[in-house]
Amino acid sequence: MSTVQSIPVPQVLHEAGRRRTFAVISHPDAGKSTLTEALALHARAITSAGAVHAKGDRRGVTSDWMELERERGISVTSAALQFGYRGHVMNLVDTPGHADFSEDTYRVLAAVDCAIMLVDAAKGLEEQTRKLFAVCRHRGVPVITFINKWDRRGQDALTLLEDIETHLGITPVPVVWPVGSAGNLRGLVEAGNTEQMLRYTKVPAGTHAALEEQLTSEKAAEQEGEAWTTALEELELMLSSGPGYDQEAFEAGRISPVFFGAALTNIGVKLLLDAVVDLAPAPGPRQLAKGGSREVGEEFSGLVFKIQANMDPAHRDRIAFVRVCSGVFERGMHVTRAASGRSFATKYAHTVFGAERTVVDTAYPGDVVGLINASALRVGDTLFTGKKTEFPPLPAFAPEYFAVARPKDISRSKQFRKGVAQLDEEGVIQVLVSDRRGDQAPVMAAVGPMQFDVILHRMEHEFSSPIALDQLSYRLARITDAEGAAALAKARLISGEVLTRRSDDVLLALFADKWQLNAFQRAQPDILLQPLIATAD
Repeated sequence: MSTVQSIPVPQVLHEAGRRRTFAVISHPDAGKSTLTEALALHARAITSAGAVHAKGDRRGVTSDWMELERERGISVTSAALQFGYRGHVMNLVDTPGHADFSEDTYRVLAAVDCAIMLVDAAKGLEEQTRKLFAVCRHRGVPVITFINKWDRRGQDALTLLEDIETHLGITPVPVVWPVGSAGNLRGLVEAGNTEQMLRYTKVPAGTHAALEEQLTSEKAAEQEGEAWTTALEELELMLSSGPGYDQEAFEAGRISPVFFGAALTNIGVKLLLDAVVDLAPAPGPRQLAKGGSREVGEEFSGLVFKIQANMDPAHRDRIAFVRVCSGVFERGMHVTRAASGRSFATKYAHTVFGAERTVVDTAYPGDVVGLINASALRVGDTLFTGKKTEFPPLPAFAPEYFAVARPKDISRSKQFRKGVAQLDEEGVIQVLVSDRRGDQAPVMAAVGPMQFDVILHRMEHEFSSPIALDQLSYRLARITDAEGAAALAKARLISGEVLTRRSDDVLLALFADKWQLNAFQRAQPDILLQPLIATAD
């Protein structure tokens, strides 16, 4: 198929304007996967929502497709869900909530145009939420806030919003306000329509959308009394003391529209989904690595933000998730990988709903396309047609945990090498190698220890090569060069070594602690020791 775009630019711009590509970010256990299900449920993309820990005949969440995720009730991979709502195409990219998988979340946030920040009403702003918000700010991703679990006991609404403004440096602007305190949710009121209250009747186990009833302000005052009066007073206080909602300020990251509800019982979720359509920006120009930008209406370009193997256990294949950034993607088209300059055909392309796939023939800016068995692709790759395009690279986080991996069964060395290579390509773990340790004993470098649990599980169940991990005492990594490697090898009183990161051949100097690092720096002040991104700050 020709690489010439067969669809006119006005149609591409129209389709891009219909796209909303967003992620949900939160601290673990704030209800992120449950909210993902509730959003899909309200869009009628699914017919029944499942809690993270399924009960009875309820299944696990659609986006948590990996067996390990279902067992533990956490999200450790990123899944893409696409569904239609109000004439728009919604691309929801689910993200890991656990801090040990911050690096994967960082990559996902490079592929979205907006984020929903989920805050637990009882726990308020938690550490991982703050870090992920910092990533959004760094990447210029506007943030919508959803205060979750208002049907349970929690903090005061005004206090929660004050904390957001104080600790995140962004002004919260209420769009929906709760009637009743946390744990005594009577209903919701919209800032733009205080003449009515929305009351909800829970559906058993939250498997279907809660029933919504509209009460006039008179009825609300009569039936809810002080709760209704207090809600209006608090809402008025917030609106009169703040800047009010402004679209430009939202997209610039100065304000965050705020919603309240309960994802598990599907209360307030439709209002949130409507806000994504009405407020979240459509795909726009994307900055290039060497300056300038790629406009939405230009020829095709895309960013590989995730690679995942074995989503389909029957086929044991490999899928590269590509965010379409400009132009139109047409299945079978030849695209160029910027890193190598080589062209390849995109014959096997799918849209993804959790683990379910549908062949995609055409995709527009904002869409996420899964390319099957495109073995040359790596996380962070830019794909394009026409004028050469390259987006900024996705940086690696600084690993803090290190372990030597060895196959338990030496006869399965081939499977061991294949599995390690695949996990490295996906970015599940950073693989470090050296001549001294050899291919049969690579060092696994992780941001958090739970990453080791994932590779142990996947090596055994997906690659049929159970492994043993021997923990190393290193806790710090710095980028160095050949001169630094030679100097560290000669340093008798310093505990450390230099290994090569297999994905990009970068040399990493490992140290046991900051005192060892500082001692080496004092002794060798001219040696290159460059920090990696340590946190999302």
